[in-house]
Amino acid sequence: QLKFVQSGGGLVHPGGSLRLSCAASGFTLDDYAIGWFRQAPGKEHEGVSCISGRDGNAYYSDSVKGRFTISRDNAKNTVYLQMNSLKPEDTAVYYCTAAGLWVTVQGLCVDKRIQGPWGQGSQVTVSS
Repeated sequence: QLKFVQSGGGLVHPGGSLRLSCAASGFTLDDYAIGWFRQAPGKEHEGVSCISGRDGNAYYSDSVKGRFTISRDNAKNTVYLQMNSLKPEDTAVYYCTAAGLWVTVQGLCVDKRIQGPWGQGSQVTVSS
């Protein structure tokens, strides 16, 4: 069974940091582009950051550029999202997902050419 297991998230003050992890089982991560999406109450699903399986090319939405960093450890079959300088507007449930190797990071994050599976979600709350 192909699936992602997420860890990380929680409650942090504005300006703080968190790291999310997305571990794959049942398949090899480096055969796929991997993306982090988030959904806040009343808002659309947003592609936050995506990383290519081929060359590590990364995409960041304007809302997180310069603050978030996506990375992958193929040996651990895990993708990470390091979130720094967190803001209250970053509060959302964060999900990881995948697309085929031929899908670009823009194709995954912007066009949402998602081929799944989805992680179970991680709540991130930024509040003072």
